[in-house]
This record gives sequence, C-alpha cells and structure tokens, in this order.
Amino acid sequence: MKTSDFYYDLPEELIAQTPAEPRDSSRLMVIDKNTGETEHRIFRDLPDYLRAGDCLILNDTRVIPARIYGVKKETGAVVEFLLLKQNENNVWECLCKPGKRAKIGTHFELGEGLVDCEVIDVTDDGNRKIRFNCDSKEIYTILDKIGKMPLPPYITQELKNGERYQTVYSRELGSAAAPTAGLHFTKEMLKKIEDMGVKIGYVTLHVGLGTFRPVKVDDVTKHKMHTEHYHISKETADLINETKKNGGRVISVGTTSTRTLESVATKNGCICEDEDDTSIFIYPGYEFKCIDGLITNFHLPESTLIMLISAFAGYDNVMNAYKIAVKEKYRFFSFGDACLFIDTK
Repeated sequence: MKTSDFYYDLPEELIAQTPAEPRDSSRLMVIDKNTGETEHRIFRDLPDYLRAGDCLILNDTRVIPARIYGVKKETGAVVEFLLLKQNENNVWECLCKPGKRAKIGTHFELGEGLVDCEVIDVTDDGNRKIRFNCDSKEIYTILDKIGKMPLPPYITQELKNGERYQTVYSRELGSAAAPTAGLHFTKEMLKKIEDMGVKIGYVTLHVGLGTFRPVKVDDVTKHKMHTEHYHISKETADLINETKKNGGRVISVGTTSTRTLESVATKNGCICEDEDDTSIFIYPGYEFKCIDGLITNFHLPESTLIMLISAFAGYDNVMNAYKIAVKEKYRFFSFGDACLFIDTK
C-alpha cells in the first residue's frame, strides 16, 4: 500500500481558519462504516446516532501554551521553541527555529528575564532538549505567562480566544496540539448525551506535533510513528468492559482516544488500567480490538490519520466520503467539520 493511495485534492479555501460558533454548530457527515452510505447533519444531531448503553470515550488532555521565544544571551539572537513533551521535571524536548542558533550549551533568556534555559542535548531527529532554570512545579505557571498557543501550521489567522483550541472537558496539561474531534462538544451537549443513558469515560493521550508530520516514504509500512504518552484509569477501563459485556458500543472521540484504546488492547490483550508510551501505527489491514464507532475531523491528505480511519471504515468508503466532503464544501482540519463512522443500521 502506497502513501499516494491516500492523496486527495483539497482546495485551500476549505481549510478552516476559525472554529465554528457555537461549537456544536459545525457540520457532521455520518458514514456507515459497512456500506459507505453518507448523511449530512449538524454536530448537535449526534445523539440521534447514540443508544442507551453505549459509551463515549474522550481524551481529556489540555494543550499547553507551548510556543515560546528565547533571546540568546551572548548575541541577542531570537530563537523560537516549540515544546513537544516533558521528559523529566524541567527538561523538555522541543523544536527550535532556527536550529543552528541552539547548540548544546547555549543559554537563552525567556519572558524578558522571567526564566532562562539551556540546550543540553540534540536528538537523532534534530529536536533539542532544553532545561529550564526554575523549580519544575513552576513551569506551567511560567508558560501561561510567556507562551503562545501552538496552532497547526495550516492555520494562519490569529486565534483571539485560546480556549477555542481546548475541549470543554480538558484538564490534564501536556499536549502540543488539541484532540480536535472533541472541540465540537459543549457541556450542555455532553449532559444531554448522559441523560439519554450513554456513559462517558476519559483517557489521556498527550498529543505531539508528530501528528502533523508528513509520511515521507512511498511504502506505508516503512513509516516510523512518533511516540506519545497515554493513561487510562481503572474507572474508564471498567466502563468499557461493562459496556461491551452488556452489548453496548464503544465510540471513540478522535484518533487520539482511538490510539490509546487500541494501544492498551494490543499491549495487554484486554482493556485495563495502564500508563505507557505508544507509537502504534494503524493502517488498512489492522484488526480493531476495542472501538465500534469513531468521531473525527477531516484529515490531511496522505496523513497517518486518514490511514487510521481507512483501516476502521474501509479505504473505499473513506476516500469516497472525502470526495463528497470536498464537493459539498465541508470545512477541513483542526477547526473544521466532523464525521461519524458507525454502523447506522
């Protein structure tokens, strides 16, 4: 299977630059994962496709203001740091631009002297490891003061309200990007779903910017996935197992929730409490072990995410749905519209 098999032509004007207002007013394409039949709805109509006894699994990670700017102490040169993940205490792996200014041993001043950092290592793929000169417990408070929201590169407009790049249920700080399928939910909608007998559970997967990296190999199977950290509680694991036992469906909100659940099931042979790193790569041919439905946005051409949903709902069904979405002028990517892949019969 070739990477080019997952290409589709997307007009630039269909890339959403701003989120829908209100959140649940975005469009929702419903795709029968068995037949490929499509319906055009609004996201607030999602409860029409849920049943009492089902459960929704959401990723409760919260995006950190991960884009910061440092001034090189010796020269005054400015470097942009994009924090990817916390390795230990106050040591973080990050992208640097321009990287040539961030050699090992270089010190930078951040936030007009609020804190400084030192480049302590360079990873195999060119990322930097930096150590903040502060108490590790203070780092998130400092980032709130000096950091900016790390919007994806295809969003060129400034976001006026940073909370619109957070889900309404976000709580666990650590992501460099939002789990965007969850951006469509409001608190009122979640309550309505619970009131109809659908259980809601949470996992945590801290999203890395590797999710935006292009697949650069022709053979899909040769692609090396990025690593992300996840956690699933005993409470959520029990909820999923009880749902399955009682004949309900497990519906994953987003590819990040999906990767978490499938990682746990693959590693342990069941759904159970677990915390680990995952680099699971899901593409056509993969046999799903947990989820029965998937809510997600429309993803980049040739991305690992479009490969994942093709594995779940069938390559032909997905590529045809994307063709329809372009024709019907759906909005694409992080602030775009949503789709639901499920057995609608």
